[in-house]
Amino acid sequence: MKTYLAAALLGAAALLAGPRAQAQARLETGGQKPMPAPDWIDQATGHQVRRLTPLDGGNASFYFHNNPFLKIASGDEMVIYHTDEQGQQLRLLNLATRRVTPLSEYYKKVSGEIVDARRHDVYYQAGSVVYATNADTHKTRKIYTFPADFPGSISTLNADGTLLAGSLGGAEARDILKKYPAKSDFFNRIYDAKVQHILFTINTKTGKREEIYQENTWLGHVQFSPTDPDLLMYCHEGPWGKVDRIWHISIKTHATKLMHQRTVDGEIAGHEFFSPDGQTIWFDLQQPRSVTFYLAGAPVAGGPEKRYQLQRNEWSIHYNISPDQTLFAGDGGDPGQVAKAPDGEWIYLFRPAGDQFRAERLVSMAHHGYKLEPNVHFSPDGKWVIFRANFEGKEQVYAVEIAKAAS
Repeated sequence: MKTYLAAALLGAAALLAGPRAQAQARLETGGQKPMPAPDWIDQATGHQVRRLTPLDGGNASFYFHNNPFLKIASGDEMVIYHTDEQGQQLRLLNLATRRVTPLSEYYKKVSGEIVDARRHDVYYQAGSVVYATNADTHKTRKIYTFPADFPGSISTLNADGTLLAGSLGGAEARDILKKYPAKSDFFNRIYDAKVQHILFTINTKTGKREEIYQENTWLGHVQFSPTDPDLLMYCHEGPWGKVDRIWHISIKTHATKLMHQRTVDGEIAGHEFFSPDGQTIWFDLQQPRSVTFYLAGAPVAGGPEKRYQLQRNEWSIHYNISPDQTLFAGDGGDPGQVAKAPDGEWIYLFRPAGDQFRAERLVSMAHHGYKLEPNVHFSPDGKWVIFRANFEGKEQVYAVEIAKAAS
Protein backbone atom coordinates (compact mmCIF):
# COMPACT_ATOMS: atom_id res chain seq x y z
CA MET A 1 0.00 0.00 0.00
CA LYS A 2 1.38 3.36 -1.00
CA THR A 3 2.78 5.53 1.79
CA TYR A 4 2.52 9.29 1.75
CA LEU A 5 5.20 11.47 3.39
CA ALA A 6 4.57 14.88 4.84
CA ALA A 7 6.52 17.47 2.90
CA ALA A 8 9.82 18.81 4.21
CA LEU A 9 10.34 16.47 7.16
CA LEU A 10 13.03 17.85 9.43
CA GLY A 11 14.45 14.60 10.82
CA ALA A 12 14.79 14.24 14.56
CA ALA A 13 14.16 17.94 15.09
CA ALA A 14 10.65 17.52 13.61
CA LEU A 15 9.46 14.74 15.89
CA LEU A 16 6.26 15.56 17.77
CA ALA A 17 7.06 13.16 20.56
CA GLY A 18 10.82 13.76 20.58
CA PRO A 19 13.18 16.57 21.63
CA ARG A 20 12.30 20.23 21.35
CA ALA A 21 12.67 21.41 17.75
CA GLN A 22 15.42 23.74 16.70
CA ALA A 23 14.69 27.43 16.29
CA GLN A 24 12.04 28.20 13.68
CA ALA A 25 11.03 31.38 11.91
CA ARG A 26 8.56 33.61 13.75
CA LEU A 27 5.64 34.06 11.38
CA GLU A 28 2.05 35.24 11.31
CA THR A 29 0.04 32.01 11.36
CA GLY A 30 -1.95 31.86 8.14
CA GLY A 31 -0.35 35.06 6.87
CA GLN A 32 0.90 33.12 3.84
CA LYS A 33 -0.99 30.47 1.86
CA PRO A 34 0.67 28.05 2.07
CA MET A 35 3.01 28.77 4.93
CA PRO A 36 6.66 28.73 3.73
CA ALA A 37 7.51 25.72 5.94
CA PRO A 38 5.52 23.13 7.91
CA ASP A 39 7.00 24.37 11.21
CA TRP A 40 7.07 27.92 12.58
CA ILE A 41 6.76 30.01 15.72
CA ASP A 42 3.46 31.86 16.03
CA GLN A 43 4.63 35.47 16.21
CA ALA A 44 1.64 36.51 18.33
CA THR A 45 2.13 33.88 21.05
CA GLY A 46 5.70 32.56 20.87
CA HIS A 47 4.54 28.93 20.65
CA GLN A 48 5.79 26.48 18.06
CA VAL A 49 3.20 25.39 15.47
CA ARG A 50 3.61 22.52 13.03
CA ARG A 51 1.49 21.14 10.26
CA LEU A 52 1.16 17.40 10.76
CA THR A 53 -0.44 16.55 7.40
CA PRO A 54 0.87 16.95 3.84
CA LEU A 55 -0.77 19.37 1.41
CA ASP A 56 -2.16 16.53 -0.72
CA GLY A 57 -5.85 17.37 -0.37
CA GLY A 58 -8.00 17.99 2.66
CA ASN A 59 -6.99 16.34 5.95
CA ALA A 60 -9.20 16.48 9.02
CA SER A 61 -8.91 15.48 12.64
CA PHE A 62 -11.76 13.92 14.60
CA TYR A 63 -14.57 15.64 16.47
CA PHE A 64 -13.37 16.94 19.83
CA HIS A 65 -14.71 14.14 22.07
CA ASN A 66 -13.74 11.21 19.81
CA ASN A 67 -10.37 9.66 20.67
CA PRO A 68 -8.20 9.46 17.51
CA PHE A 69 -5.01 8.01 19.04
CA LEU A 70 -3.36 4.58 18.97
CA LYS A 71 -0.21 3.52 20.83
CA ILE A 72 2.31 1.67 18.64
CA ALA A 73 5.85 0.42 19.20
CA SER A 74 7.42 3.56 17.75
CA GLY A 75 5.15 6.03 19.57
CA ASP A 76 1.66 7.23 18.73
CA GLU A 77 -0.54 7.23 15.65
CA MET A 78 -3.57 9.38 14.97
CA VAL A 79 -6.47 8.42 12.70
CA ILE A 80 -7.51 11.23 10.34
CA TYR A 81 -9.88 11.82 7.44
CA HIS A 82 -8.40 12.47 3.99
CA THR A 83 -10.39 13.92 1.09
CA ASP A 84 -9.31 14.39 -2.53
CA GLU A 85 -10.73 13.95 -6.03
CA GLN A 86 -11.03 10.18 -5.47
CA GLY A 87 -13.32 10.59 -2.46
CA GLN A 88 -12.74 10.16 1.25
CA GLN A 89 -10.78 7.65 3.30
CA LEU A 90 -9.31 7.15 6.75
CA ARG A 91 -5.55 7.38 7.13
CA LEU A 92 -3.00 6.79 9.87
CA LEU A 93 -0.75 9.70 10.86
CA ASN A 94 2.42 8.83 12.77
CA LEU A 95 2.95 11.69 15.22
CA ALA A 96 6.70 11.08 15.42
CA THR A 97 7.54 10.99 11.71
CA ARG A 98 4.44 12.58 10.17
CA ARG A 99 4.26 9.58 7.87
CA VAL A 100 0.69 9.17 6.53
CA THR A 101 -0.60 5.74 5.49
CA PRO A 102 -4.02 4.91 3.99
CA LEU A 103 -6.17 2.78 6.28
CA SER A 104 -9.55 2.41 4.58
CA GLU A 105 -10.55 2.26 0.95
CA TYR A 106 -11.89 5.38 -0.74
CA TYR A 107 -15.61 6.00 -0.36
CA LYS A 108 -17.94 8.82 -1.33
CA LYS A 109 -18.19 9.64 2.39
CA VAL A 110 -16.80 8.09 5.55
CA SER A 111 -18.26 8.74 9.00
CA GLY A 112 -18.24 7.22 12.47
CA GLU A 113 -14.62 7.95 13.47
CA ILE A 114 -14.39 5.43 16.31
CA VAL A 115 -11.07 4.01 17.56
CA ASP A 116 -10.71 0.96 19.81
CA ALA A 117 -7.39 1.92 21.37
CA ARG A 118 -6.90 -1.50 22.98
CA ARG A 119 -7.51 -3.71 19.95
CA HIS A 120 -6.40 -1.14 17.36
CA ASP A 121 -9.66 -1.56 15.45
CA VAL A 122 -11.01 1.54 13.71
CA TYR A 123 -14.79 1.56 13.17
CA TYR A 124 -16.43 3.65 10.47
CA GLN A 125 -19.46 3.83 8.23
CA ALA A 126 -19.69 4.17 4.47
CA GLY A 127 -23.26 4.51 3.25
CA SER A 128 -25.32 1.93 5.11
CA VAL A 129 -22.40 -0.37 5.94
CA VAL A 130 -20.37 -0.36 9.16
CA TYR A 131 -16.78 -1.65 8.91
CA ALA A 132 -13.85 -2.22 11.24
CA THR A 133 -10.27 -2.09 9.97
CA ASN A 134 -7.37 -3.14 12.16
CA ALA A 135 -4.64 -0.49 12.18
CA ASP A 136 -1.88 -3.09 12.57
CA THR A 137 -2.92 -5.68 9.98
CA HIS A 138 -5.10 -3.42 7.75
CA LYS A 139 -7.61 -6.26 7.58
CA THR A 140 -11.22 -5.08 7.23
CA ARG A 141 -14.37 -6.83 8.37
CA LYS A 142 -18.01 -5.91 7.86
CA ILE A 143 -19.85 -5.36 11.14
CA TYR A 144 -23.39 -4.44 10.11
CA THR A 145 -25.54 -3.18 7.24
CA PHE A 146 -28.41 -0.84 8.11
CA PRO A 147 -31.64 -1.85 6.36
CA ALA A 148 -33.47 0.67 4.20
CA ASP A 149 -36.18 1.15 6.83
CA PHE A 150 -33.63 1.88 9.58
CA PRO A 151 -30.98 4.24 8.10
CA GLY A 152 -29.06 4.74 11.35
CA SER A 153 -25.52 5.92 12.00
CA ILE A 154 -22.93 4.91 14.56
CA SER A 155 -21.09 7.39 16.76
CA THR A 156 -19.43 5.65 19.73
CA LEU A 157 -17.91 2.41 21.08
CA ASN A 158 -18.16 1.19 24.66
CA ALA A 159 -15.19 0.75 27.00
CA ASP A 160 -14.73 -2.99 26.44
CA GLY A 161 -15.21 -2.80 22.67
CA THR A 162 -18.32 -4.97 22.57
CA LEU A 163 -21.00 -2.46 21.56
CA LEU A 164 -21.36 0.38 19.09
CA ALA A 165 -24.13 2.91 19.64
CA GLY A 166 -25.92 5.59 17.69
CA SER A 167 -29.23 7.34 17.18
CA LEU A 168 -31.89 7.54 14.49
CA GLY A 169 -34.56 10.15 13.95
CA GLY A 170 -37.95 9.37 12.48
CA ALA A 171 -38.84 9.89 8.83
CA GLU A 172 -40.09 13.44 9.40
CA ALA A 173 -36.78 14.46 10.97
CA ARG A 174 -34.83 12.90 8.09
CA ASP A 175 -37.01 14.74 5.58
CA ILE A 176 -36.31 18.05 7.35
CA LEU A 177 -32.56 17.40 7.10
CA LYS A 178 -32.81 16.69 3.38
CA LYS A 179 -34.96 19.75 2.69
CA TYR A 180 -33.04 22.13 4.97
CA PRO A 181 -29.36 21.02 5.02
CA ALA A 182 -28.05 24.19 6.72
CA LYS A 183 -27.94 23.96 10.52
CA SER A 184 -29.54 27.39 10.86
CA ASP A 185 -32.52 26.05 8.88
CA PHE A 186 -33.00 22.53 10.29
CA PHE A 187 -32.09 23.07 13.96
CA ASN A 188 -35.33 24.58 15.25
CA ARG A 189 -37.49 22.66 12.80
CA ILE A 190 -36.34 19.24 14.02
CA TYR A 191 -36.72 20.29 17.65
CA ASP A 192 -40.22 21.69 17.08
CA ALA A 193 -41.34 18.58 15.19
CA LYS A 194 -41.07 16.36 18.34
CA VAL A 195 -40.37 13.36 16.12
CA GLN A 196 -39.59 9.95 17.61
CA HIS A 197 -35.86 9.27 17.99
CA ILE A 198 -34.24 5.96 18.89
CA LEU A 199 -31.00 5.05 20.67
CA PHE A 200 -29.60 1.70 19.58
CA THR A 201 -26.58 -0.54 20.03
CA ILE A 202 -24.82 -2.96 17.66
CA ASN A 203 -22.83 -5.91 18.97
CA THR A 204 -19.36 -5.77 17.40
CA LYS A 205 -19.03 -9.58 17.34
CA THR A 206 -22.50 -10.73 16.29
CA GLY A 207 -23.81 -7.67 14.47
CA LYS A 208 -27.03 -7.81 16.48
CA ARG A 209 -28.85 -4.46 16.73
CA GLU A 210 -30.87 -3.60 19.81
CA GLU A 211 -33.08 -0.55 20.30
CA ILE A 212 -32.56 0.56 23.89
CA TYR A 213 -34.52 3.80 24.23
CA GLN A 214 -36.93 6.00 22.33
CA GLU A 215 -38.49 9.38 22.93
CA ASN A 216 -40.51 11.87 20.90
CA THR A 217 -37.75 14.45 20.92
CA TRP A 218 -34.44 14.96 19.17
CA LEU A 219 -31.72 12.71 20.63
CA GLY A 220 -28.04 12.96 19.72
CA HIS A 221 -24.41 13.55 20.76
CA VAL A 222 -24.20 9.91 21.84
CA GLN A 223 -21.03 8.96 23.78
CA PHE A 224 -20.07 5.89 25.75
CA SER A 225 -18.17 6.28 29.01
CA PRO A 226 -14.43 5.62 28.45
CA THR A 227 -14.34 3.35 31.52
CA ASP A 228 -17.85 1.93 32.16
CA PRO A 229 -19.05 -0.27 29.27
CA ASP A 230 -22.65 -0.06 30.55
CA LEU A 231 -22.94 3.75 30.57
CA LEU A 232 -24.06 5.75 27.53
CA MET A 233 -24.41 9.53 27.49
CA TYR A 234 -26.90 11.17 25.14
CA CYS A 235 -28.47 14.59 24.71
CA HIS A 236 -31.78 16.25 24.09
CA GLU A 237 -30.85 18.25 21.02
CA GLY A 238 -32.38 21.56 20.01
CA PRO A 239 -32.10 25.16 21.22
CA TRP A 240 -29.99 24.85 24.36
CA GLY A 241 -32.12 27.35 26.25
CA LYS A 242 -35.18 25.12 25.83
CA VAL A 243 -33.75 21.71 26.73
CA ASP A 244 -32.31 19.97 29.77
CA ARG A 245 -29.69 18.54 27.51
CA ILE A 246 -27.28 16.11 29.18
CA TRP A 247 -28.43 12.59 30.15
CA HIS A 248 -27.04 9.12 30.58
CA ILE A 249 -28.61 5.68 30.28
CA SER A 250 -27.68 2.24 31.53
CA ILE A 251 -27.39 -0.27 28.69
CA LYS A 252 -28.44 -3.09 31.04
CA THR A 253 -31.40 -1.52 32.84
CA HIS A 254 -32.30 1.31 30.41
CA ALA A 255 -32.61 3.65 33.41
CA THR A 256 -31.97 7.29 32.50
CA LYS A 257 -30.60 10.19 34.55
CA LEU A 258 -30.44 13.94 33.94
CA MET A 259 -26.88 15.19 34.55
CA HIS A 260 -27.45 18.96 34.73
CA GLN A 261 -30.66 20.78 35.60
CA ARG A 262 -30.90 24.37 34.35
CA THR A 263 -31.63 26.85 37.15
CA VAL A 264 -31.22 30.29 35.55
CA ASP A 265 -33.58 31.93 33.05
CA GLY A 266 -31.86 31.76 29.66
CA GLU A 267 -29.20 29.30 30.86
CA ILE A 268 -27.59 27.00 28.29
CA ALA A 269 -25.39 23.91 28.63
CA GLY A 270 -23.86 21.68 25.98
CA HIS A 271 -20.90 20.31 24.00
CA GLU A 272 -20.42 17.76 26.74
CA PHE A 273 -17.60 15.20 27.03
CA PHE A 274 -16.33 12.60 29.48
CA SER A 275 -13.16 12.99 31.51
CA PRO A 276 -10.53 10.31 30.73
CA ASP A 277 -11.31 8.46 33.97
CA GLY A 278 -15.06 8.47 33.21
CA GLN A 279 -15.86 10.14 36.53
CA THR A 280 -16.97 13.56 35.21
CA ILE A 281 -19.01 14.97 32.33
CA TRP A 282 -17.62 18.39 31.35
CA PHE A 283 -19.71 20.92 29.42
CA ASP A 284 -20.01 24.52 28.28
CA LEU A 285 -22.26 26.34 30.77
CA GLN A 286 -23.57 29.89 30.32
CA GLN A 287 -25.71 31.56 33.01
CA PRO A 288 -27.46 33.10 31.19
CA ARG A 289 -26.63 32.62 27.51
CA SER A 290 -23.88 34.92 26.23
CA VAL A 291 -23.37 36.61 29.62
CA THR A 292 -21.39 34.53 32.14
CA PHE A 293 -19.24 31.66 30.91
CA TYR A 294 -18.05 28.49 32.63
CA LEU A 295 -16.64 25.10 31.87
CA ALA A 296 -18.59 22.91 34.28
CA GLY A 297 -18.09 19.32 35.38
CA ALA A 298 -20.92 17.10 36.66
CA PRO A 299 -19.80 14.02 38.63
CA VAL A 300 -21.21 10.89 37.01
CA ALA A 301 -21.91 9.41 40.43
CA GLY A 302 -23.75 12.57 41.54
CA GLY A 303 -22.82 15.47 43.77
CA PRO A 304 -21.88 19.14 43.37
CA GLU A 305 -20.60 20.39 40.03
CA LYS A 306 -17.15 21.89 39.56
CA ARG A 307 -17.16 25.18 37.65
CA TYR A 308 -14.35 27.24 36.15
CA GLN A 309 -15.29 30.73 34.96
CA LEU A 310 -13.93 32.17 31.70
CA GLN A 311 -13.84 35.63 30.21
CA ARG A 312 -15.87 36.36 27.08
CA ASN A 313 -12.86 36.27 24.74
CA GLU A 314 -11.76 32.94 26.24
CA TRP A 315 -15.03 31.13 25.54
CA SER A 316 -14.53 28.28 23.07
CA ILE A 317 -16.81 26.31 20.79
CA HIS A 318 -15.31 23.12 22.20
CA TYR A 319 -13.10 22.32 25.17
CA ASN A 320 -10.96 19.33 26.00
CA ILE A 321 -8.94 17.96 28.93
CA SER A 322 -5.36 16.68 29.11
CA PRO A 323 -4.64 12.97 29.67
CA ASP A 324 -3.54 13.67 33.26
CA GLN A 325 -6.63 15.89 33.80
CA THR A 326 -4.62 18.90 34.98
CA LEU A 327 -5.03 21.16 31.93
CA PHE A 328 -7.80 22.14 29.55
CA ALA A 329 -7.80 23.54 26.02
CA GLY A 330 -10.30 25.45 23.90
CA ASP A 331 -10.62 26.33 20.23
CA GLY A 332 -11.91 29.89 20.62
CA GLY A 333 -14.53 31.41 18.36
CA ASP A 334 -15.20 34.30 16.00
CA PRO A 335 -17.50 37.26 16.77
CA GLY A 336 -20.44 35.46 15.14
CA GLN A 337 -20.47 32.72 17.78
CA VAL A 338 -22.68 32.67 20.87
CA ALA A 339 -20.15 34.57 23.03
CA LYS A 340 -19.90 37.41 20.49
CA ALA A 341 -16.26 37.73 21.53
CA PRO A 342 -14.44 40.66 19.88
CA ASP A 343 -11.04 38.94 20.28
CA GLY A 344 -11.67 35.22 20.67
CA GLU A 345 -9.98 33.73 17.60
CA TRP A 346 -7.27 31.73 19.37
CA ILE A 347 -6.36 28.21 20.39
CA TYR A 348 -6.28 28.41 24.19
CA LEU A 349 -4.65 26.56 27.06
CA PHE A 350 -6.45 26.78 30.41
CA ARG A 351 -4.90 26.18 33.82
CA PRO A 352 -7.34 25.87 36.73
CA ALA A 353 -6.80 28.57 39.37
CA GLY A 354 -9.39 28.30 42.13
CA ASP A 355 -12.81 28.69 40.52
CA GLN A 356 -11.47 30.30 37.34
CA PHE A 357 -9.23 29.47 34.39
CA ARG A 358 -5.89 31.15 33.82
CA ALA A 359 -5.83 31.34 30.02
CA GLU A 360 -2.85 31.30 27.68
CA ARG A 361 -3.11 31.94 23.96
CA LEU A 362 -1.29 29.27 21.94
CA VAL A 363 -2.07 30.09 18.28
CA SER A 364 -3.66 33.01 16.51
CA MET A 365 -6.65 31.84 14.44
CA ALA A 366 -7.27 35.23 12.83
CA HIS A 367 -6.84 33.72 9.35
CA HIS A 368 -9.00 30.68 10.09
CA GLY A 369 -12.63 30.47 8.96
CA TYR A 370 -14.65 29.30 11.97
CA LYS A 371 -17.32 27.59 9.91
CA LEU A 372 -14.74 24.81 10.29
CA GLU A 373 -14.59 24.13 14.02
CA PRO A 374 -10.98 23.46 15.16
CA ASN A 375 -11.92 20.68 17.64
CA VAL A 376 -8.89 20.58 19.94
CA HIS A 377 -7.26 17.39 21.27
CA PHE A 378 -4.31 17.00 23.60
CA SER A 379 -1.53 14.77 22.28
CA PRO A 380 -1.15 11.48 24.21
CA ASP A 381 1.94 12.82 26.01
CA GLY A 382 0.05 15.97 27.02
CA LYS A 383 2.70 18.29 25.54
CA TRP A 384 0.87 19.50 22.42
CA VAL A 385 -2.62 20.64 21.45
CA ILE A 386 -3.75 19.24 18.10
CA PHE A 387 -6.40 20.97 16.03
CA ARG A 388 -7.71 21.37 12.49
CA ALA A 389 -7.67 24.63 10.56
CA ASN A 390 -8.02 26.12 7.07
CA PHE A 391 -5.66 29.10 7.34
CA GLU A 392 -3.45 27.63 4.57
CA GLY A 393 -6.46 27.13 2.29
CA LYS A 394 -7.72 23.55 2.61
CA GLU A 395 -8.37 21.91 5.94
CA GLN A 396 -5.26 20.42 7.57
CA VAL A 397 -4.20 19.06 10.97
CA TYR A 398 -1.81 21.09 13.15
CA ALA A 399 -0.17 20.86 16.55
CA VAL A 400 0.99 23.63 18.87
CA GLU A 401 3.49 23.01 21.65
CA ILE A 402 2.30 23.93 25.14
CA ALA A 403 5.79 24.95 26.24
CA LYS A 404 6.91 28.24 24.71
CA ALA A 405 9.56 28.08 22.01
CA ALA A 406 13.11 29.13 22.85
CA SER A 407 13.67 32.79 22.03
